[in-house]
Amino acid sequence: MPTNLAIDDSLLILAQKIAHIKTKKETVNLALKEFVQRRKQEEIIDIFGDIEYENDYDYKKLRARK
Repeated sequence: MPTNLAIDDSLLILAQKIAHIKTKKETVNLALKEFVQRRKQEEIIDIFGDIEYENDYDYKKLRARK
């Protein structure tokens, strides 16, 4: 989907250098992907401690190697 955006060129160039990416499109797509991942992680952190498990639930049993 073609979109015209007014993006801070110096910030975009810096992001390209840090990520070792050649195109602006790849840089913006990577930034959006990382933004979404981070927000999803924050949602998970927000619910941390809110999940109640059954009393007989043995999380260590699931870690055991077979």
